[in-house]
Amino acid sequence: MTGPTQQPVITKVSDLPIEDARWLTLSKIDYIDQVGVARTWEVATRKTRGKSGVDAVAMGNVFLHPSKPASTLLVIQYRPPLDAFTVEWPAGLIDAEETVEEAAIREFKEETGYDCRLVEVSPPQAADPGMSNANMQMAMVEVQLNEGDVEPEQRLEDGEHIQRVMVPLEDLYHRLVEYSKQERMVVAAKLFHFAAGMHFAKTQKYF
Repeated sequence: MTGPTQQPVITKVSDLPIEDARWLTLSKIDYIDQVGVARTWEVATRKTRGKSGVDAVAMGNVFLHPSKPASTLLVIQYRPPLDAFTVEWPAGLIDAEETVEEAAIREFKEETGYDCRLVEVSPPQAADPGMSNANMQMAMVEVQLNEGDVEPEQRLEDGEHIQRVMVPLEDLYHRLVEYSKQERMVVAAKLFHFAAGMHFAKTQKYF
C-alpha cells in the first residue's frame, strides 16, 4: 500500500439526497414528552447495524512488555467530517453477522497488526445521543510483547491511512492534552474521557 504523500484536502462539500446515502439516513421522530407536549426530533441513523444490535466497537488496549512500562496503542487518522486528524483508540463498525467480540479482535488486527486477548466488553453505550441513535461498545484488550518483537504490518483497507503511536499509560493524559494543542488535531472524546478518568483517580481528594 502506498504511503501518504500529501496532506488531505477537501475539494467540495454538497448536499446529499437521502436516497443516495450509502451509510447513513436521516429521520424525523414524532413523540410526546414527559408533560404531554407533542414534539419532533431529527435523528441520523446508520444503515449498517447488524444482528448484534450495536453499530461499532472501540478497543481500549494495554501492551505489556518485559522491560518497558505498560502502554496503550493509539491510532491517528484523517476524519473528513472534522477536516482534521483524530487521535483515537482502534475502532470500527461491526459487520452484519459478527459479534462484538469477533469485530473487536478483527478490527484490532487490521488497524494495528497485533493479535490481542479480549479482557472484557462494556455494555452498549450511546455515541452521540442528541444527534443519532448510533451506539457502540468498548472492548478492553491486552497484548503481550516479548523482547525483540518487530512491529507487525497493518491490514488496512483501501483509503485507510492509520498511524500507530505507543504511549505509556502513565503519560496518556498529558500526551492527549499536548495532541489537542496541535493544529488540525482532535482527540476522540471516548479516549480523552478514559484518560481524564485515570488522571482524576490519581489526583483527586474526594475518596
